[in-house]
Amino acid sequence: MLEKLNEIEQEALASLAVIEDEAALEAWRVANLGRSSPAMNVFSQMGTLSKEERPLVGQRANQVKVALEKAFAEKLEAVKQAALAKSLATEQLDVTLPGRPAPRGRLHPATQNLRRVLDILAEMGFQVYTARDVESDEYNFQLLNIPPHHPAREMQDTFYVESAQKEGSYSVVMRTHTSPGQIRAMREFSATNPQNPPPIRIALPGMCYRFEQITARSEVQFNQVEGLVVGESITFGDLKGTLSDFARRMFGQHARTRFRSDHFPFTEPSAEMDMECFVCGGKGCPVCKKSGWLEILGCGMVHPTVLQNGGYDPRRYSGFAFGMGPERQIMLRHKINDIRYFWGNDIRFLEQF
Repeated sequence: MLEKLNEIEQEALASLAVIEDEAALEAWRVANLGRSSPAMNVFSQMGTLSKEERPLVGQRANQVKVALEKAFAEKLEAVKQAALAKSLATEQLDVTLPGRPAPRGRLHPATQNLRRVLDILAEMGFQVYTARDVESDEYNFQLLNIPPHHPAREMQDTFYVESAQKEGSYSVVMRTHTSPGQIRAMREFSATNPQNPPPIRIALPGMCYRFEQITARSEVQFNQVEGLVVGESITFGDLKGTLSDFARRMFGQHARTRFRSDHFPFTEPSAEMDMECFVCGGKGCPVCKKSGWLEILGCGMVHPTVLQNGGYDPRRYSGFAFGMGPERQIMLRHKINDIRYFWGNDIRFLEQF
């Protein structure tokens, strides 16, 4: 057995000496140090030896194993160094080539357009007013002329939050629109001078939440910008002129718009403003529901009840309000046919902006 171990060692070292690449070296390791290698088989045969032979054979087998592992490690390092030297001698590096630019992050397209909308409104005299995302049912609905069990609540599928103070009470909601900010803003302004509240001209940006079916035109969360103007002698003509001017600033002087009568509980009269669909050029497509037009905002004169709830006397003051979706405007500007791209986090889409 001792002679066999000597032969195994000599043959293994002899075959290792002629190896020059890592692939052949790995094959040698499997053949000479693997579980089925001749050296490892000696250990499995120890049980057949006499008590006197076992210590001698075991000691020699360990010596052979250690010698082969050491030789393998030395050869592996030599092969790597030879490969590196060959690479340095034959390959060239052009140090005059420009470096690879590091990718830079940027604002989300929805944020970019939201800032553009607010910049245009700021040029038109609007100040930014922020309100909370989590609202009470009172502010989200009741003070906006939508009492409990009102049919208009069916227009908005709402995320209700169970009250921490009263189990089973769902008086807290994720706001379904930015309109609750109207009441908060009017009450804040009117509190400064209850007898003669100051005029208001504000824009209220924020995220809204609705529990509804996700489609190419709707999402469960979306940005919205609310506009509110309150003062003496405000008319529907002021509303139409303001929004038409905004559309020209946003989409160009030749942008086509139209107003359609509608109904919102917190405005009277109410209307919707449409833009000609830039995705299909007015011919009709899934985004505009084959109509050639895409609704970009709802608007109307502030309902007298809402004015009164905000602390403004409707016999003296009037006003108008509007709410628009920035994502839908991006779809118009860049001919995007699916609003779900904005929240899909696909880097291929986001890198285009």
